[in-house]
Amino acid sequence: MRTKLLIIDPQNDFCDIGGAALPVAGANHDLKRLASFIEENQGHISDVTVTLDSHASVAVERTTFWLGRDGQSVAPFTFITAADVIAGAFRPRDTGLTAQVVGMLEQLAAAGKEGMVVWPVHCVTGTWGHNIHSDVARSLAAWEMTHQRAVAKVLKGEYPLTEHFGVFEADAPVPSVPGTQFNTALATSLAGGADLIAIAGQASSHCVAASYDQFMRFLAGAPALMPRVVLLRDCMSPVPGFEKLADALFERARAAGTGVTTVDEFAQSLS
Repeated sequence: MRTKLLIIDPQNDFCDIGGAALPVAGANHDLKRLASFIEENQGHISDVTVTLDSHASVAVERTTFWLGRDGQSVAPFTFITAADVIAGAFRPRDTGLTAQVVGMLEQLAAAGKEGMVVWPVHCVTGTWGHNIHSDVARSLAAWEMTHQRAVAKVLKGEYPLTEHFGVFEADAPVPSVPGTQFNTALATSLAGGADLIAIAGQASSHCVAASYDQFMRFLAGAPALMPRVVLLRDCMSPVPGFEKLADALFERARAAGTGVTTVDEFAQSLS
C-alpha cells in the first residue's frame, strides 16, 4: 500500500513555544507526536509533502497593512469587510491599493466569505518563525536519508494581496497571478499512485481545513485518482477562539467518508 503524508504548515510561528508570532495551543505537542510517527514508520510512508506559509512582512491579511478610521494601527484578529473599507472604517496604509483590496473583499463575499481576519505578522519567509518545527525537521531529514530522495516542500501565501489558507488555491484567486490559482499539478501529484493520504499540521481551523476542502473538491472531479484520506486529529489544533471551525472540519470530513483518527491508531493500521 502506498501511503503519502501531507503536512500543513508545521512552522515555528504556529507553535506554542517562546518567540512564536501566532501560537496555536497544543501545536508543539502535535508536531512532536507527528515527528515520532515519521521516525518510527519511515518504511510505511512512501512520499511526504510539506506546505509552508510564506509571506512578506507587509501583506493584506496582516496588521502592517491596515489603519483604522483615525489613523491608528489595527489590532490583530480584527475582522474587515468590503463595506468597512468603503465606509472608511479601515484603509490600507497604501491608499493606492484601496480599490484592489475592496475588489478582493467583494470576491471573498461572492464566494460566501463575508470578510477577512487581520492576523499578527507571522511566517515571514526566511525568518525563524518560517522554519519547520525542529523535531519535525529532524524526522524529515531522517526520512530523506532512508529513502534517498527529498521531501516535497510547497510555499503558499507569497502574493501579498489575498489570503492563502489552503495550499492549493488562494482565497481570492487572481487570474494574472498563477501562484494564487488552483495548483492542479500539486493535487494530481499528491493523489497519483496513492492508496492512502494522511493529513496533519496547523491549524485545523484554518490552513488544514482549507487545504482539505480544496483537495476533496479536486478529488470529486478526478475519481480515478481517488485515494483514501485520513485526518490525524491529534497532530493538528485550532487557532484559539476558532475551535468551532475545527469541529466543523471533522464533522464534514466524517460525513465525506474521511477517516478522523489519532496518529497511534493510524500507525497501528499500517503495521
